Amino acid sequence: MKAKSKAQQKAAGAALSAKRGETPKKDLKGASKEMVDSMSEDELEEMASTKRESLPDKKG
Repeated sequence: MKAKSKAQQKAAGAALSAKRGETPKKDLKGASKEMVDSMSEDELEEMASTKRESLPDKKG
């Protein structure tokens, strides 16, 4: 699944970092905190790798 906004792409990147053990889970906030538990590493990687140029800042 591709990210639908820059905010969603950024949250997926933070969740992916925590899933890989690069960032402590306790440092996550908001959507990224939910994503780390509900999505697989592959799903997070796909969402985080979405190109940002064509995305809106927030989902409208």
